[in-house]
Amino acid sequence: MTFSLEEVYETANMISHQNLDIRTTTLGINLKDCIDSDFSAFRQNVYDRVSAYAGQLIEKSRALEYKYGIPIVNKRIAVTPVSLIMETHCTPDKFIEMAETLDAAAADAGIDFIGGFGGLVQKGLTRSDRMLIEMLPEVLSRTERVCSFLNVGSNVAGLNLDAVNLLGCMLKETAAKSHNAIGCAKFVVFVNAPEDNPFMAGAFHGVGEGDVALNIGISGPGVVKSVVEKNRDCDLTQLSEVIKRTVFKITRAGELIGRELAAALAIPFGIVDISLASTTARGDSVAGVIEAFGIERIGTHGSTLAIALLMDAVKKGGAMASGNVGGLSGTFIPVSEDTGMIEAVQLGALGLDKLEALTAVCSVGLDMFAIPGDAAEETINAIIADELAIGIINNKTTAVRVIPVPGKKAGDVVEFGGLLGTAPVMKINPFSARDFLKRGGRLPAPVTSMRN
Repeated sequence: MTFSLEEVYETANMISHQNLDIRTTTLGINLKDCIDSDFSAFRQNVYDRVSAYAGQLIEKSRALEYKYGIPIVNKRIAVTPVSLIMETHCTPDKFIEMAETLDAAAADAGIDFIGGFGGLVQKGLTRSDRMLIEMLPEVLSRTERVCSFLNVGSNVAGLNLDAVNLLGCMLKETAAKSHNAIGCAKFVVFVNAPEDNPFMAGAFHGVGEGDVALNIGISGPGVVKSVVEKNRDCDLTQLSEVIKRTVFKITRAGELIGRELAAALAIPFGIVDISLASTTARGDSVAGVIEAFGIERIGTHGSTLAIALLMDAVKKGGAMASGNVGGLSGTFIPVSEDTGMIEAVQLGALGLDKLEALTAVCSVGLDMFAIPGDAAEETINAIIADELAIGIINNKTTAVRVIPVPGKKAGDVVEFGGLLGTAPVMKINPFSARDFLKRGGRLPAPVTSMRN
């Protein structure tokens, strides 16, 4: 892969003035062969495996940051879904101890987050899966870096409502045990979860992966906004072309860093995730891109069309630039992590119903939004189930990261700080779906599952 001098200068300008960065380098690590009948030996194997790779990731990432001048904001680890490796050690105390082992390994190496403390329950729940869910409030409140996920559905399995019905209670307990309910920000529930997603809280090292793989997450809302603002009079087709060309350049930078870092670590290069991911920094907002299209505030009529245009252009531009595009790849619209989204909620332009509609065309789903702490468990379950049904029927990955904040009501504001930002508490529908949800069972897979 060769780069012209013009591309180098262009990329340098993106870094200096438009918040371009490598959002994350995430190293996926297989832990299945760490299992031992002696739990102390098992934990030591896990600690040693994670520590060895994590230390190298930090060292080599810093060297590349210095070499190219491109910030690598987060260095992360994703591991084999923990419920799979804990089947022979399925007790509450051991789940806590394993979480603390992973947390310590990440902390000692200087890793930001370690993902994978979760399970694949799209068709049913094992004893280990149930124990993991039961222990998540303790795990997420006691640890700083451990992130958790559940995949509760897929196009070929349908949606496991029995698993979803366990989550409202778990999330409310997690919220009660952690300051400002911050533990809930480290848990995400998916359908169609990709095995190579580098972004937290949902990253895990899938069972279809090799022993280790390096996945890169890039982001450039500020870069895309800049080119959109320079092309205010073009039609939608022309606007799409402008965005595609820009994302092509961003992806090339990510591919360069990813391949060189993988070579330095002597491990396989996995994928580049080309998602536009917001931060709380001014100018680094996906909502800002949408508003640069000509939408007065994200959430108003026309916003779904705008997100669909952006999502499609991002995917096409990234696919042109790399044969290793994967993960989620598209457009994130988290509420608390995007200044434009926060302002839209506070101004009344964006509510939960419209946010759900936007997720039908974005790359993930309902992300980092706060609701009143007195929300009923079954209401939380219903919010999750509604969003995940969109993913099942539309043949896409979607997810929910919801934060019920104790003592807060609609209109209040919760400060999480750092990358997690500020969450205006959103109003929820006061009516109940209790009797529907208590039916349980599994939403059957759609007819598209029979494509083979």
